[in-house]
Amino acid sequence: MADRYNPYTGKQDDSVPAAAALGLEPPRYCTECGRRMIVQVSPDGWWARCSRHGQIDSADLEHRK
Repeated sequence: MADRYNPYTGKQDDSVPAAAALGLEPPRYCTECGRRMIVQVSPDGWWARCSRHGQIDSADLEHRK
């Protein structure tokens, strides 16, 4: 299995910034490749898109909980 990248730092570590732990920060890096993603934040959520691995949405993550 390939290593996963941290969605907040882009590195192969497990650190989570305080704002992200509180749910206030969207992911900025792709967990598959570590590339910086395009992120759009709105009052009701966010979406993030990796040029290679597609888009994730805050609404999608809410359904997984």
